[in-house]
Amino acid sequence: MSLPSGPPSFLLVHGSWLRPTCWVPLQQALTQRGLRSRTVALPSIGPQRTPTAGMYDDADAITAEIRRTPGPIVVVAHSYAGIPVTQAVVGRSGVAHIVYLAAYVPAEGESLNSMHGQDAHVPGGEEDLTGTAPVIFDDPRSSLFGDVPDALARQTVDMLVEQSLRAFQQPVTRAAWRTVPSTYLLCAQDQALPPTRQEQMSVRTARAERLDTHHCPFLSAPVDLAAVLDEIASAGH
Repeated sequence: MSLPSGPPSFLLVHGSWLRPTCWVPLQQALTQRGLRSRTVALPSIGPQRTPTAGMYDDADAITAEIRRTPGPIVVVAHSYAGIPVTQAVVGRSGVAHIVYLAAYVPAEGESLNSMHGQDAHVPGGEEDLTGTAPVIFDDPRSSLFGDVPDALARQTVDMLVEQSLRAFQQPVTRAAWRTVPSTYLLCAQDQALPPTRQEQMSVRTARAERLDTHHCPFLSAPVDLAAVLDEIASAGH
């Protein structure tokens, strides 16, 4: 697959319970480095349409944004977003690299539920088309944003939204990391997705690097994260 020439564009894909505004500090840091970025709103997260949007809807939204984004594109998937990104990026011209940021890296047939050892579907084998999942952590401030400055952490906690259960149940049917160059950024102080679990998933990517942060370095260390992303893009993987 031939890739467009020119400076990269970063497509930032948010994780569970967050919205695209979570990327603002990182986007500002990328802009200061002369780098372009854009975001995508995943339809399974936040106000739901009927039937409830799921992982495949998220993948479709990512695909649509890829088509609008000038290449070469570096797709940055945070946490849950690793699942729909893995589904969406296969065969997408212009995508040069995937960065899995403390993210799930599923193989074909795996869903978020199955990667946690749970049944992919609700009892009876049918997807839950109506249910939503609130934030699962009793203390999201500590679990998700432990190293984020207090004011920004409070603001972000107040903006957390629900996500459809269907998104956690639907398995990927294809795995982009098999054909698209990829890097895993492991968050070594993560309290939400254990670093040991991240280590296990990172072996599916071409390379792995460690960040000494909690789960959301785009809020706690956006300047450092922008530098790492710049290096990944510049390396031309």
